[in-house]
Amino acid sequence: MSGGQASLLHFYVFNTEYGPKEGEEHKKILFFHPPDVDIDTQVKRIGLSEAVTRFAATFSDKPCQSMHTQQTRQVFFEPEPCFWMVMSVSIPFKEKVKDGQTVTEYRDDHVQDSVFECILRQAYKMFKLFNGTFTTILMRADGNVDSLKQRLEHFYSKYLLTLKLPQGDILDVFNGITFLPLDKNTYLRIQCFINTLEATFPFIKYTSFLYNEKLVWSGLEQEDMRIMYRYLTASLFPTYLEQELQGGHSRQPSGFGHYGKFMTGPPDLSDDKNMGKVPRVYVNTEELDEECYLIVYTALSATICLLVNVKSPMNVALCRKLDAVLGPQMSKLASDIGEQYSKRVAALNTADPVFKYLYFNHMNLAQQTTVHIDLQKRSGVNIPLDILRLLGDINADLTRDNEDGETMVKTTSDYWVVGKKSEQREFYVVINQRSANLIEINDEVKRLCNTYLNSIFFLD
Repeated sequence: MSGGQASLLHFYVFNTEYGPKEGEEHKKILFFHPPDVDIDTQVKRIGLSEAVTRFAATFSDKPCQSMHTQQTRQVFFEPEPCFWMVMSVSIPFKEKVKDGQTVTEYRDDHVQDSVFECILRQAYKMFKLFNGTFTTILMRADGNVDSLKQRLEHFYSKYLLTLKLPQGDILDVFNGITFLPLDKNTYLRIQCFINTLEATFPFIKYTSFLYNEKLVWSGLEQEDMRIMYRYLTASLFPTYLEQELQGGHSRQPSGFGHYGKFMTGPPDLSDDKNMGKVPRVYVNTEELDEECYLIVYTALSATICLLVNVKSPMNVALCRKLDAVLGPQMSKLASDIGEQYSKRVAALNTADPVFKYLYFNHMNLAQQTTVHIDLQKRSGVNIPLDILRLLGDINADLTRDNEDGETMVKTTSDYWVVGKKSEQREFYVVINQRSANLIEINDEVKRLCNTYLNSIFFLD
């Protein structure tokens, strides 16, 4: 028998200032998963978490981040003053028969703190994208805690079902953005298109442009774009594609001479009464928790995200005007970009499959990888899982020291694993070459850097 994968045991949010008197401890609880846990157990778990974080605070200026036990791993995060989020994960195990007795071996190394801490932070940031901060929600509700509880319940009861904890890895730590390199003329055409669009429709506050799930242009702040990119590529795009494959959407020309369609917004422009689903999001570009409508429009493989201030009235008639402008121009841009993109993909596919790499730039959040088969769906990896975990361990070491450095490891399975950190950039290479020596591997890493990382944003 084995429990080969980590699984979510508990997830809860509490406030240390609520319920200060004995017998009122339950008032601290803002959200608890699973919901069928009795209130006494909830209070005990939150009490233990509060005790652990306070005890740890006596030894360090940094907040407590995790607690290890034989069977579980707890990670802690204080996103706002006095608000704590806690996630408890099971440790994978395997049962063996030894000397006639069953022995349980827990695989503690399969659960990496850095990965699960980032998954917990991601859970907060995704909530904040669609609801604003905990503090802002309370301010809007005149301090009514029930309003915050309702928001937490509504969001996390669905969000936690989408978590894929066993697939968590170093990409969750980086949570980067994949950019699409274009020649400068095409890039300028897209920029001019966006400038004209925002001038024509002044209610559009911020715009982002993507092609084939890769970012080309964004008018948002980095952190806002980072979480928006995660939502688009991990949730909205896959859901839309699934509906499309099931016949929920048509890719045929809409009757206006183009292939454009609204992903969020009116599903049928001839129906004035149906605006469809238009999410509200909160960004922090010009002001704290600025509320906007998110209109997402796609044509072929190009997608544009329009953030519209909620004070601006949105209706189908306005969307028809948007469609008339977006459809033809987006279709043309998508066709032109597609020619460049197909040539680049063909060139990359000729690369030596022996080498897999992962690159991340902390300054602009740019990310590139050939380690994952499908970057957004996380459908698999091109290297053994123990090698993937080794990448996470090397990253944790480089992050802990907070200095530039390089690590080279040769595993018992004859893989060479190299991790480099320099000037806010991290580069990892996995090489399956048994006969290579240290000097040859070092030369190959330099060659790979020169080959793949000189065109993150622009093609030569």
